[in-house]
Amino acid sequence: MTHALQDKVAIVTGASSGIGRATAKLFAREGASLVVAARSAQPLRDLVAEIAADGGRATACIGDVRDEDFARRMVDTAREAYGGLDIAFNNAGALGQMAPTPQVTREGWNEAIESNLTAAFLCAKHQLPAMVERGGGSLIFTSSFVGHTASFPGVAAYAASKAGLIGLTQTLAVEFGAQGVRVNALLPGATDTPMYREMIDTPQAREFIASLYALKRIATPEEMARSVLYLASDASTFTTGTAFAVEGGVSINRS
Repeated sequence: MTHALQDKVAIVTGASSGIGRATAKLFAREGASLVVAARSAQPLRDLVAEIAADGGRATACIGDVRDEDFARRMVDTAREAYGGLDIAFNNAGALGQMAPTPQVTREGWNEAIESNLTAAFLCAKHQLPAMVERGGGSLIFTSSFVGHTASFPGVAAYAASKAGLIGLTQTLAVEFGAQGVRVNALLPGATDTPMYREMIDTPQAREFIASLYALKRIATPEEMARSVLYLASDASTFTTGTAFAVEGGVSINRS
């Protein structure tokens, strides 16, 4: 433990499971005070209790990131509970409708765009002024290599929403860099989360997915969390506007 985030205040969305949960626990171990957010109340309360048992500080904020009032409430909670905001990991998202493009409904398209792109914009809209008040900070989105360096059939809505996050990242990095705010997008590869297990639900399918990666395996949530920590901490003080690929070589693998 390096205490890389000592005295920092962070928001983590999508914190009830997977990459968000692992990142929240790591941030707390590294000294950050946390506002952890998700729609699932009990898993979030369990997370807060685990962090407290380990000597950390976390406050649960239950709601839907697609709601701008909730985006505002998360920032207000960070200010009221801990005095401000230094770091935000906007990780919550959804797959949306997975189908051949002619079969994707308007509702299926909107689910992905609203959950992955619009929600991230709304969160950032309220987080950025709070970071500027503190003299700077680190804003991180969870994007994907899908729609950026590679893609697959049937993921048009998901790919478009995640690619949009990279454009948002670059614009915000330019817009707020002079005010001390760094903005980056994490591009994870396949990670062993509940969502992944639901999608890839047979040993044969999991073996095939692993074979697509240069490392011939998928990631753990803890591996992703360590990359988020790099972007959140002073280890990355000259890193902004990046599409930070943490995807096990899937984009370059041909073997």
